[in-house]
Amino acid sequence: MKIALVQQSCSETKTGNLAKGMQAARQAAENGAKIICFAELAFEPFYPQHTDPKDPESLAEPIPGPVTESFSKIAREFGVVIILNLYEKDGGALYDSSPVINSDGEILGTTRMIHITEYACFHEQQYYTPGNNGAPVYNTPFGKIGVAICYDRHYPEYMRALAVSGAEIVFIPQAGSVGEWPEGLYEAEVRTAAFQNGYFAALCNRVGKEPKLTFAGESFVCDPEGKVIARAGKGTEEILYCDIDLNKIEHSHAKRLFLRDRRPDLYKDWIS
Repeated sequence: MKIALVQQSCSETKTGNLAKGMQAARQAAENGAKIICFAELAFEPFYPQHTDPKDPESLAEPIPGPVTESFSKIAREFGVVIILNLYEKDGGALYDSSPVINSDGEILGTTRMIHITEYACFHEQQYYTPGNNGAPVYNTPFGKIGVAICYDRHYPEYMRALAVSGAEIVFIPQAGSVGEWPEGLYEAEVRTAAFQNGYFAALCNRVGKEPKLTFAGESFVCDPEGKVIARAGKGTEEILYCDIDLNKIEHSHAKRLFLRDRRPDLYKDWIS
């Protein structure tokens, strides 16, 4: 099965970004991808690079809404699954959200980023409400999908929860900038999560120079043994394709050993 990660830059014009993303989704589907994933805030500027937002609600939209409706048509036309990420408005709350659109165009559900950070150029606590949808896993015709939005991937509890719920592929929409962390640390972290939990992990990063940040790209996919099996370029706009074999999951160390030998009855007394 082929998956696709769309690594694209964003201008200040959301309509233009959306059109570019829709074109990329069609291209990926025409090239045989069955699951297509976009980066964090894929069709809009990375708002949290700026402090003190005056009217953040005006930047967000509901789910379902204009963006999901546009991609639902593509998913239905090509019979593909599409994972988005956008700035969601739900009542008085604002979320960093990834709706998962099934191959029939219906929204299976929405993952919302749970852990919200605050540091230089990532002023996310000024924009986002902590997610309240847990760590859902979605059943699709092409496998069981989990989503870990950017900062959530740093939390082993979250990544393990997806495995316990049966995730076979975990997609990670990210906004990672050049020089944000020591070289290789992002990759090592995700490779470790894939190895410890016995699933494929596919990190889709945004790319491009914005007012306060330059996003790195370098999207990649790793297998349940923690090996990188596909990698996109640094600073390039491209669609990263990767063929994956879900049969590898049952033979992983995690499935044969680590998950089998867990002691959750003890952990509840150690972690609060």
